Amino acid sequence: MVARSKKVAYFAHLEECLNKYPRAFLVDADFVGSKQISDIRIALRGKAELVFGKNTMIRRCLRNLTENDQHPEWASLIPYMVGNIGFVFTSGELDTVEEVIKEFVKPAAAKAGVIAPASCTVPKGPTGLDPAQTSFFQALNIATKINKGSIEIINDCQVITEGNKVGTSEAALLAKLNVKPFSYGLNIKFVYEGGVFPPDVLKITDATLMKTVSTAIGNVAALSLASGFPTEASIPHLIVKGAKNVVAFALAAEWLEFPLAVKIQEMVDNPEAFAGCGGGGDDSGGAAASAAPAAAAKAAAKAPEPEPEEEEEEMGFDLFD
Repeated sequence: MVARSKKVAYFAHLEECLNKYPRAFLVDADFVGSKQISDIRIALRGKAELVFGKNTMIRRCLRNLTENDQHPEWASLIPYMVGNIGFVFTSGELDTVEEVIKEFVKPAAAKAGVIAPASCTVPKGPTGLDPAQTSFFQALNIATKINKGSIEIINDCQVITEGNKVGTSEAALLAKLNVKPFSYGLNIKFVYEGGVFPPDVLKITDATLMKTVSTAIGNVAALSLASGFPTEASIPHLIVKGAKNVVAFALAAEWLEFPLAVKIQEMVDNPEAFAGCGGGGDDSGGAAASAAPAAAAKAAAKAPEPEPEEEEEEMGFDLFD
């Protein structure tokens, strides 16, 4: 009866957290001690709430809450309830919670039979062990010598390889050398916010989204212009192109009642006066660049043709006469 009441209380608490908090981390707590989890709870007080439990209980609770197709976003959590998984619920920013979780990562000794999360290399040099313990090094084929009454490793030696199981000899040797090659803490596996996502989504910023959207709009505009099918993305380009054509036509036709054409004609006739103006704050720079060839051609047409040089009359003698 007591176990049933605890299960009911746990189901009610998990349902309360799912309704109260819009987002959460799904964390792996392998090799994390109870004291370490307690310290994380205290550090996250007021920022987030940790919820752990048996996977069977969590899956059963989620199935009960998602009956009749209710809360499909909660149903997406069920396939990920495998292993030593827990929740870190929060209503705030996930970045803040992630920083606190990363603070509580502690070094740990190598244990036999554990899959190594990282490689470990023992550096050469004195070990401080007496010569009676050379058998540990011989079992791992580590070359040693006796120097000043202690064992000294001749060359650097990789004892543990990442992804392989830690052997009994490797664990015993590292324990004698007081080497703690691994570090454990809550490992963020997934992010929950209306669905389950990989933790890489935390690296997406507003600048990343704006860059992606700008690239997409540029591609749509290029496709629209190439196919001749106007869209909202291509309309600004069409307007600018039309304005350039109008100014170029006004200059070619000497229709100087058009204000922008007058300004561009002044820039062509007296470029020194506009040398330090730059592009300006309006759109006349693009139109000027497009209309400049027409104005230059018109100016060249008005320029008087150079008179042909008179040929020198041939003299009746040469240098050797």
